[in-house]
Amino acid sequence: MEPIGLVERLGRWSSGRGALYLLLAARIRSLIDDGELPPGTLLPPDRVLATALSVGRSTVVAAYDLLAAEGRIVRRQGSGTRVAGPDSGTPKPTTEAPGFLHLLEPRDGVIMLACAAPDAPPPELVDAYARILPDLAGIAGDIGYHPMGHPALRTAIADRYRSRGLPTEPDQVLVTTGGQQALTLLARTLVRPGDRVLVQAPTYFGALEAFRAEGAVPVTSGPAGLAAVYGITAFHNPTGEVVPEPLRRRAALSASAAGVPLIDDEVLCDLGFPGAAVPPPMAVHSADVITIGSLSKVVWGGLRVGWVRASAGMVARLARMRTVMDLGGNVPAQLAAAALLPTLDALVARSAVRRKAQHDHLRSELGRLLPSWEAPAVPGGQTLWVRLPSGDGGSFTQVALRHGVAVLPGAGLDAGGGSGDRLRVQFMASEEELGEAVRRLADAWREYEARPSREPFPPVMAV
Repeated sequence: MEPIGLVERLGRWSSGRGALYLLLAARIRSLIDDGELPPGTLLPPDRVLATALSVGRSTVVAAYDLLAAEGRIVRRQGSGTRVAGPDSGTPKPTTEAPGFLHLLEPRDGVIMLACAAPDAPPPELVDAYARILPDLAGIAGDIGYHPMGHPALRTAIADRYRSRGLPTEPDQVLVTTGGQQALTLLARTLVRPGDRVLVQAPTYFGALEAFRAEGAVPVTSGPAGLAAVYGITAFHNPTGEVVPEPLRRRAALSASAAGVPLIDDEVLCDLGFPGAAVPPPMAVHSADVITIGSLSKVVWGGLRVGWVRASAGMVARLARMRTVMDLGGNVPAQLAAAALLPTLDALVARSAVRRKAQHDHLRSELGRLLPSWEAPAVPGGQTLWVRLPSGDGGSFTQVALRHGVAVLPGAGLDAGGGSGDRLRVQFMASEEELGEAVRRLADAWREYEARPSREPFPPVMAV
């Protein structure tokens, strides 16, 4: 197992109470007991793991010794440290992405700058639920299973695309349980083990996870032999950039000419700051483009409503795949989303002002307390793409966790093996919380800089 793979699986191992070696042993023990580190798995050498976690070698040695005494690992001179038992060859399918691990684990006092989404439902959503209650009460002769999505929401989504200059019919829309399910469905439908998927470097870690879960290999170059192309072209996650329209058009036409499905992830397209123009969907340039949308980033993370906009044939194909997972999404949520969509622009405009203020405050605090960090301004989105002046993001995030703040290391977002000196830091928090987070990051950075050796470990992404 490469060091970065284990480091990402460890997550926030050091944020509890007690000696570090006990906390490290407890986390590795749970990974072994849950089957995430199957028998025979090779663990990193003491020094390599200590460097990756920014701890002393004695901490790793003590943790390994404790696990060896329990019979959970075996240490042999010349053959390394392995999880006890024969290699089963069939590890459990599970996520290693640190962003997902932060969602799965409790917060326990850690300021979460790793996961970006609004932290409370807006009044427009509450009002939408109130308005749909009579409709909900009046439902009869409908068992509530709508694998393709409720007709009212599919119609509302089609109407919104038409308002953006993309003619769309309801049968071209599949409603999903958030944008992540849309990605999962597309990955299962479009790729097979060993296929290559062209992605940006960096990109959204959830997309990398979805493709890798199907055995596909995300790549950042080499157009020949591709099974699919995935891109975020508006207010990119994590860089916040907007791809110029000529490049968007060229990409859409090139993929269509090559017969390669192009997935345009528009989940963030409504997250521009005041004055930023929302580019048209890439599908205006080619009917072959598949578009993903969601309300979770612009409205609220708890509103698990997303969709795929594609050809009617592709939507029908995805719907058949979707029935393997579930028989349709939450009907009240879909009715509320349908009621909300016609008035979404007012919510988006208000959100833009707030996010711009949060963005500016975070950059100001970073500039004041961490002036050596590079945190360029962005035109929209929810995150900053920060460059560290030295060291690497993977090892620094472990120090930051011990100081009570969670950020994402850049290497895990880059299928090309780069971005090791980067952090993704979200700014969707109050000014008070952002200020406290930066103070903790500054303390963590002072500790990190004071280490006698801060050589970065190789930016390998476990697959």
